[in-house]
Amino acid sequence: MFGFKKRAAHREIGPIELNAMLKDGKALVIDVREASEFATGHIEGAVNMPLSAFSIRNIPDPEGKTVVLQCAGGRRSGQALDQCAKAQSNIDTHLAGGIGAWKNAGLPVVGS
Repeated sequence: MFGFKKRAAHREIGPIELNAMLKDGKALVIDVREASEFATGHIEGAVNMPLSAFSIRNIPDPEGKTVVLQCAGGRRSGQALDQCAKAQSNIDTHLAGGIGAWKNAGLPVVGS
């Protein structure tokens, strides 16, 4: 209505799906929480790129894997996905419920 374009929805995946993707070598997790949060526990293999300094240019080459952004609960990873969309990146996926959902699913974290 009124010519405003609705923002495309972010693709959300759950912790079980992400865990399967990681086991199959099909995902690269980018954790956009601050370094102090990351240090308290993170998904094994995740790359820490805090939202406060997030730049799509700094995302490592995923080597054919799906890039999945993740934060504490989903808000910051959604904000990072907004930045990806503005940069016309094909990165469009994040972990629904963030690390909290991951832990609630009984999945392991490292660094805690």
